[in-house]
Amino acid sequence: MIIRKAVKSDSPYIAPLLLLAMEDIIYKFIKKEDYAAAKEFLLYFIESKNNQYSYQNCFVAEEENIIAGAVNVYNGADLILLRNPIIEYVRKNYNPEFDPELESKAGEYYIDSLGVNPNYQGKGIGSKILKFLIDEYVLKNKETLGLLVEEENPLAKNLYLKIGFKVVGEKTLVGKKLEHLQVSPE
Repeated sequence: MIIRKAVKSDSPYIAPLLLLAMEDIIYKFIKKEDYAAAKEFLLYFIESKNNQYSYQNCFVAEEENIIAGAVNVYNGADLILLRNPIIEYVRKNYNPEFDPELESKAGEYYIDSLGVNPNYQGKGIGSKILKFLIDEYVLKNKETLGLLVEEENPLAKNLYLKIGFKVVGEKTLVGKKLEHLQVSPE
């Protein structure tokens, strides 16, 4: 398996993978439960530059020349700048009152979403992506890596704890209560 920085042409493969992790959140952004519309929304931003979901902030995991997993990660200090294009788009097209909470801030690189193709789940790809990120950000660059996990997703939380993340607090995102986990350099 190869984990590499995403390129724009990966965008159509990244969108459904990231949507696996954030489908209900995107539904709240666009104010409707419509998978095709949510995927189109996400693809628009993944293909674009300089926003939080951009391919510029993604890595992909390739297995046998197929993109089996994808992760979106960026510097929390850049969240407001990266999120502005999304807020403006959502306010113009879906919800004029859209004002999401900040899920990250300066002091951490934030794993916004991670998804593994259902045909490749259970093969350790998610763990390998997380270990890759820990190696790149925490071990090599001495940065803190953070993420949010739903309280009703104990399997994901246990995986994060097993590979070194620790619970550091709680956050709310579009009305959803989440646990904040981080792994920091020793």
